[in-house]
Amino acid sequence: MIRIHSSTRRDYLMLMGGLLAGLLLLPSVDAAESATWDIPLAGNAFITKPEVGSKDGVPREGAMRLESPKSVVSVYVHLNKPGRLEMALRLTVPEGTSTLRVQAAGQSFTVEAPAGASRVAPAGHVELAAPGYVRVDLVGLKKSGPIFADVESLVVTSPTKDLKASFVANNQGNMFYWGRRGPSVHLSYELPTDKDLEYAYSELTVPEGWDPVGSYFMANGFREGYFGIQVNSTTERRILFSVWSPFKTDNPKDIPAEARVELLAKGEGVHVGEFGNEGSGGQSYLVHPWRAGVTYRFLTSVKPDGKGSTIYAAWFGEVGKTDWRLIARFRRPQTDTHLKGFHSFLENFNPAQGWLGRRGEHGNVWVGDVTGAWHEVTRARLTGDGTASGGHRLDYAGGAEGGHFFLRNGGFFNERVDLGQSFDRRATPRDRPRIDAAKLP
Repeated sequence: MIRIHSSTRRDYLMLMGGLLAGLLLLPSVDAAESATWDIPLAGNAFITKPEVGSKDGVPREGAMRLESPKSVVSVYVHLNKPGRLEMALRLTVPEGTSTLRVQAAGQSFTVEAPAGASRVAPAGHVELAAPGYVRVDLVGLKKSGPIFADVESLVVTSPTKDLKASFVANNQGNMFYWGRRGPSVHLSYELPTDKDLEYAYSELTVPEGWDPVGSYFMANGFREGYFGIQVNSTTERRILFSVWSPFKTDNPKDIPAEARVELLAKGEGVHVGEFGNEGSGGQSYLVHPWRAGVTYRFLTSVKPDGKGSTIYAAWFGEVGKTDWRLIARFRRPQTDTHLKGFHSFLENFNPAQGWLGRRGEHGNVWVGDVTGAWHEVTRARLTGDGTASGGHRLDYAGGAEGGHFFLRNGGFFNERVDLGQSFDRRATPRDRPRIDAAKLP
């Protein structure tokens, strides 16, 4: 989302007053020709160098408290063209006097801030040589009070004509939370339209170094659920398979008995329960140390039971090995369907990790019909969630490379790929899945 507004008279006078007083030897900017962006830290900042035990943090709303001298707080904003940026901090120092450092585009500035009410403290200016994301780092240097400052926003003013800034401007619709999570991107696969499809098969590789905490790489999505792998912590990873209830609610306790997803079977070590907050239904997961750099295979079946319900099952394995692991089999009531809406997606579910990059490679994608024939899927369409389509975050991409599709998000990179495009991967007919359904666990 792009939000441009003129400087308020009070903020402009404070900023220019600081410049004229000799705090910064910079030429003044004509307010009539400049644009100003007030970039709230609550939706655009991350602690990129944390101190264990630090009380620093980025809130859902309001100012960010900077207390530890070992913390680095990084603010990100995307600019559409090169230009000049005058930077300042909107902050409050509750007690004492503080000194902060502001770093951007290879330059470093010192901000002096005495105690008192919220003020705009000037920092300095940078000249950007290229369009794209700009990272501005804030570090506490000195303080005579208990904290360095409560920093509300980074204030950026520029005289550059037609300069546009993209960032999370406000918290409407809980956008600070979604914006810090980052954009989610999806691949919608082009499927045969004249077949009743029962199986979805795909292979997924997460390249080494592209699997930070909070990542969910969804391999086999379908109209009523999803199946993939995620990074829950530095010590735990999971294989996750979920099926939504036909009853629409974010609270699983509201689902009436006749609309509950029923567990029919689960694999060894698999945990089964309910989920909510994004629709509700049955959830299963296996704690499993999957590894970046290794290619895994995913098989999902969707089959009507002939009694007004549909059976969903998911199996997981490693490419190059013959064994399959059953994750779970669920019955979804009030549903009579074969496989519909086969897709993959990539998301981050940890807002604190939204500044880190993720990438998944989806290859050897197939669907199997009710006669046992397999059909290769070589075309997919790229779409994104509201964070991407609304322009709040622009660090997303997807496409095809050789024999696989890929999805990428996070990390504030500049090689964005426009949504709505379709991509074709190279066919791999020799890699058709050889699956004996009767021998699946």
